Amino acid sequence: MVTALQLQALAALHEEGVSFDRAAGPGVVTRRNITEDTGRFLYQLVKASSARRIVEVGTSNGISTLWLALAARDNQGHVTSLDISAAAQDEARNNLAAMGLSNCVTLQCQDAGVWLAAQDSSPADFVFLDADRHAYPSYWSHIQRILRPGGLVVMDNALSHAEECQPFVERVNATSGYLAAVYPIGKGQFVIVKDE
Repeated sequence: MVTALQLQALAALHEEGVSFDRAAGPGVVTRRNITEDTGRFLYQLVKASSARRIVEVGTSNGISTLWLALAARDNQGHVTSLDISAAAQDEARNNLAAMGLSNCVTLQCQDAGVWLAAQDSSPADFVFLDADRHAYPSYWSHIQRILRPGGLVVMDNALSHAEECQPFVERVNATSGYLAAVYPIGKGQFVIVKDE
């Protein structure tokens, strides 16, 4: 269960991220956090699907990681979050610790494509994509291998960056055994279920 204090902390982190991005000068890596309604949506999907093995591609400073971890904790599950930025993951580590969720998450500072390719067919229940959109098509065969029947994949930015996401959307839609749709939540969520 998400408490009122946790919701306040998440809202404050979201506002801090928006302010940080607005003030960021040229060359500064922005946080580009998910929206609050996207966080709630992720929490609801993970919780309702009883997902326990969650993979996140794109940690940033951990706002989405926190939402996923809250649901994973309630499901007695665990989040593995991948990002190539050690500095971003250090921020995420601090945010997770502040909310008492460190034991629910493993932060992997590694290229997601390399990590996904190295995984066995031991299934994941839920995959969240919020990183390099151009790389998603190359991830798809690996995601298919690790995702359990009935498992979910959610890709952020399906509407805000529709053109960049289109190759991945087309690849998924051309794959039998999967049902997908875009929902106008936050920046657009492309939700895929392994319909087997």
